Amino acid sequence: MYTIGQISEMFGIPISTLRYYDKEGLFPTMERVSGIRQFGESEIETLRVIECLKKSGLEIKDIKLFMEWCRQGSESYSKRRELFLKQRETVKSEIERMNRVLDMIEFKCWYYEQAIADGNEDRVKTMSSKDMPEEIRTAYENAHKHMVV
Repeated sequence: MYTIGQISEMFGIPISTLRYYDKEGLFPTMERVSGIRQFGESEIETLRVIECLKKSGLEIKDIKLFMEWCRQGSESYSKRRELFLKQRETVKSEIERMNRVLDMIEFKCWYYEQAIADGNEDRVKTMSSKDMPEEIRTAYENAHKHMVV
């Protein structure tokens, strides 16, 4: 068993957030000894899932709904699976978007390395993508497709 302070340190989550999760009923089986919260393996796994769902973009109200589905048992398996399928797509889309961001950064690092070496941007500014090194061209092309302005 772990104290709230130990869990806070383990996960890098403020104690106030852990108390909020408890108040919201996200740890329904948490034990208390003399009023002090005791986090066991069940709460640790629950916290891992909560943090995963939060990082995937899910709001606390939807996480609470998921936790309610968990309490319902096997009858909610399909709902839970659908939630994770949806979040998987959300995360994949975000990874694609961030890969385009990273590719733009990679291109700009290369671009300014060239400008520094040349003493100006003249050559690199007018360069066709087909004249760029393959890795840079790939990054440039990925960064410039599906750009939302």
